[in-house]
Amino acid sequence: MPRTVSVAILLTAGLLTGLAYPAISADQTVYQMADGVVRPSRFRGAKEAYLPIIAPTSHASNLLALPNGDLLCVWYTGTGERDRGVSIAMSRLDSGSSRWTLPIIISNHPGWANQNPVLFSAPDGRLWLFHDSQKHGSSEATAIVDELTSDDHGRTWTAPRPLFTQHGFYLRQPLVVFHQKWLFPIYQEESGGVSSAAARNDYSIVEISQGSGKAWSGCTVPGSGGIVQMNIIKPFGGPLLAFFRSRFADWIYESKSEDGCSWTIPIRTSLPNNNASIQAVRLNDGHIVMAFNNAQASTMRGRPGAASREVLSVALSIDNGKTWPWVRDVQAGNEPPPFRPCEDPEYSYPSVVQSPDGMIELTFTFRRETIKYMTFDEQWIKRGATVGVQRGDEAIY
Repeated sequence: MPRTVSVAILLTAGLLTGLAYPAISADQTVYQMADGVVRPSRFRGAKEAYLPIIAPTSHASNLLALPNGDLLCVWYTGTGERDRGVSIAMSRLDSGSSRWTLPIIISNHPGWANQNPVLFSAPDGRLWLFHDSQKHGSSEATAIVDELTSDDHGRTWTAPRPLFTQHGFYLRQPLVVFHQKWLFPIYQEESGGVSSAAARNDYSIVEISQGSGKAWSGCTVPGSGGIVQMNIIKPFGGPLLAFFRSRFADWIYESKSEDGCSWTIPIRTSLPNNNASIQAVRLNDGHIVMAFNNAQASTMRGRPGAASREVLSVALSIDNGKTWPWVRDVQAGNEPPPFRPCEDPEYSYPSVVQSPDGMIELTFTFRRETIKYMTFDEQWIKRGATVGVQRGDEAIY
């Protein structure tokens, strides 16, 4: 008989009910491991967990570290990308705990697909959740952006409500507070497909609010055609710095700004990109950790394309992103036994934050079946190696 999974859905009325999803094709070992328990990794010095599976697919996680040491992780889950009923799930790792909680659904829109959730902790302590939403069967170019809030550290959430109703606004990366302004990086989806010729027309925008999210005004990043999913990181004695995914599957790009609105034309870094999501965080010591797929389809900004999502790496820079001397794989191909080999393994869409105790916290899509979590320190990155394009020994130009 087909396997079904019962999912506890937290409705906006505060009631619990259940949804049953049809057969799930995940390796049974993945199910057994996906219990949320944090265990020592096979990579000495790191720990890991596989978050519980509540629906056939899981993708696009984003992390938030709370001041009390709790970690929140959100992602979208359902029967498949852009399918009807795809919802936003959340799991929590309480400070001092060694187990992620059973995920709950915090945003569900019948007949629609919710995707790419982003968490944000406002200066007043209120938590915000933003995500895209589009009608089932429609293109990403028709998406709108919804928002929810929580005043109890993510224990309960308001009902979702529209924030940006302009079609094609898409999210991926977290907000940054800069000089009391909220900077919200988004991108305009013109193509509806990551490798179509029209993908070169997708471009990046920074929505800015000076009124704590009550009103927004947009600033377009010049020269950002095909350069999307802008990841703004906090400055460290200099201008704002942002990194971008490339639709051309060539390089990760970067841009700078003094005010959050006027940005330099993005230029390539020495890190490759495969036309998949990246994420970077500035550590307390000013260093930068970048999580990315260490692959590319081209070394030239030609036509939109894509490359493998099999090798996922973390890189460390101590000079504000000028060089990346250390690169270490967190996932490179199939897991060893007891996992069964996967024909086309995907490890992608990383999220990386630093927790109050200084540890680096990472989540990413594991075969589209679950979200994998890892935790390690800065020195752990320096003690490893990679099989990817950027080896960390010298910049590639």
